[in-house]
Amino acid sequence: MSAGKPARAWQRMLSGRRLDLLDPSPLDVEIADIAHGLARVARWNGQTRGDHAFSVAQHCLVVEEIFRRCNGDDRPSCLTALLHDAPEYVIGDMISPFKSVVGGGYKTVEHRLEAAIHLRFGLPPHASRDLKAAIKKADTIAAYFEATELAGFSTAEARKFFGQPRGITRDMLPIEPMPALEAQRLFLRRFEELDAERQAGPSA
Repeated sequence: MSAGKPARAWQRMLSGRRLDLLDPSPLDVEIADIAHGLARVARWNGQTRGDHAFSVAQHCLVVEEIFRRCNGDDRPSCLTALLHDAPEYVIGDMISPFKSVVGGGYKTVEHRLEAAIHLRFGLPPHASRDLKAAIKKADTIAAYFEATELAGFSTAEARKFFGQPRGITRDMLPIEPMPALEAQRLFLRRFEELDAERQAGPSA
């Protein structure tokens, strides 16, 4: 890179949008780009069993399913749960041990992207403390089942790191790894179901 030339800080999406990572605009966020990207990002750094990678898109579907079963069918809250890892369509899925190494810079970028994504779809920039805690609980339950079913953890090891899930069982969850196109399709379909009320606007 030549001296004095600023580094490129935007990514071109398949939709044609250019998303600035330093100052992301809601206007440059498209759900098709999110679904496409998340369906091609592997959870657990790809260290999972099965013929297909277990994608972040599929993980988001599992988390939203758990969240809805535990907290009810409030559409905005469920949509927030579905989008809880949406920034990873740009920054990828960084495993927790590596986040500890990288430090705060990662979280800053993630925080900005989260705000842009939420605003794009009519949600508050960031979830309330209570909603965030409820989504985190669903995320941890999902991690337990992913760890034991896909990532090679023993039950005792998973219980140590993620706790013992209560009220949720394996058979309730779409956890069998699926092809990227299928995960993308199901993520988009669930988004459209949850977003339908916002798209309809206020009733006459």
